[in-house]
Amino acid sequence: MSKFSDFNFAGHKALIRVDFNVPLDKQSFAITDDTRMRATIPTIKKILGDGGSVILMSHLGRPKDGPEDKSSLKHLVKHLSELLGGTTVLFANDCIGEQAYLTANMLRPGEVLLLENLRFYKEEEKGDKAFAEKLSKLGDVYVNDAFGTAHRAHASTAVIAQFFPADKKMFGLLMEGEVSSAEKVLHETKKPFTAIIGGAKVSDKILIIENLLEKATDIIIGGGMAYTFMKAQGGHIGGSLCEDDRLQTATDLLKKAADKNVCIHLPSDSIIADKFAADANTSTAPSNNIPDGWMGLDIGVEACGQFSNVIKRSKTILWNGPMGVFEMPSFQHGTKAIATAVAEATAAGAFSLVGGGDSVAAVNQFGYTDKVSYVSTGGGALLEYFEGKVLPGIAAIKE
Repeated sequence: MSKFSDFNFAGHKALIRVDFNVPLDKQSFAITDDTRMRATIPTIKKILGDGGSVILMSHLGRPKDGPEDKSSLKHLVKHLSELLGGTTVLFANDCIGEQAYLTANMLRPGEVLLLENLRFYKEEEKGDKAFAEKLSKLGDVYVNDAFGTAHRAHASTAVIAQFFPADKKMFGLLMEGEVSSAEKVLHETKKPFTAIIGGAKVSDKILIIENLLEKATDIIIGGGMAYTFMKAQGGHIGGSLCEDDRLQTATDLLKKAADKNVCIHLPSDSIIADKFAADANTSTAPSNNIPDGWMGLDIGVEACGQFSNVIKRSKTILWNGPMGVFEMPSFQHGTKAIATAVAEATAAGAFSLVGGGDSVAAVNQFGYTDKVSYVSTGGGALLEYFEGKVLPGIAAIKE
C-alpha cells in the first residue's frame, strides 16, 4: 500500500498542490480540456471520504503582473464541484490573504476550498521560502499531486514541503501513479523497449534521446524533427522543417545509437504538402527526396507499417510527440496509426506510457486513452524525468 492510501485523513486539513492549469475558452472562460482536473479527483475523494477537508492550490496560465481575470481559478469552481459529484467548492480570492486563512480555518470535514492562482504572486515561481511558509499554514498535511509542475522548484511544489513533518507530506494518487509508471519504464524495462519520439524540434528532445540510448532497443523518430535527421544523412527535404544548426547533433546521435546497438527508425516516406494548411495539395514522397516547394507534414503509408511492426513486437513503449500535424485531418493518419499500434501492443501485454501534451491529445482524440497502460499529465516534467534529471517536486517529498 502507498503512504497516501495508508494515511487516515479524518480530522485533517489537507493542503494539496494540484495542476489545474487547464485551457480555457478566451471568450466564455469555459474549460476546453479538463483532463488534469479529472486526474486528481481520486486523491480529493479519498481525503473527503476519510473525513478530512481539502484546500487546493494551483497555478493557471502565465500572469505577468499580478491578478488578472483570465487567469483566475474562480472559472474552475463550478466544474470542479460537478466533478466531485456536487460537493460545494468554496473559493478564496487570494492564496495567502486573510480570507484564505479564515476560510481554511473554518473548513469542516468533507468541505473543499480552492485558492486563487498562486502565480498572482511572483514569489511562487521564485521559490520564495517566506511565501511557502505562509501557504503551509493553511493545512496540517501537505499532498503534492501536481506531476505537471514537479520539475519546477517553485514555492508550492518544492519549498513548502520543509514546513511539514515527514509523516505529513506525501504524494497524492496521481503523483504516485506518474512516478511509478515512469520508474517502471526507466528501471523495470522489459525488452524490446521502443521509444517513440516525435514533435517539431531535435533540440527539444536531444537529452531524452541520449538518455534513452542507454535503455531502449529501438527509437522511432517522427514529426518535424525527422527531417533534420534526413538532411544530416544527405537527404533532400524540400521545404520541410529543419534545424540546420542541429545537423551535427543528429549525426552524432545516429552514431551513438549505432555504437550501442540501438536501432533508430526514421520514416521511409512522408505525406507532403505544398503549404502548411489544412487545404493544402498533398502527395507522397520518400522522406529523403522531397521536391522543392513541398514539405513533409506526416509520415507516409510505408512508414506507418514500418513503425507499427516495431511497436507491436515491443514489451515496453514510451511515446512522446506526434508523427505529424495531426490537428489537421489530412495529416493525422500517421499519429493515428501509431496510437493504434501502441493500443494493440498493450492489449498483447506490453506496458505503454504516453506523455507530452500532443501525444496525450492524440490518444484522447482517437479514443485510445483506456487502451494504453498509462497517460501522463506531465509534459515537461516527464521529459526531464527521462532526461535523468532530479525533479524538485519529487525530491522534496522523498527527502
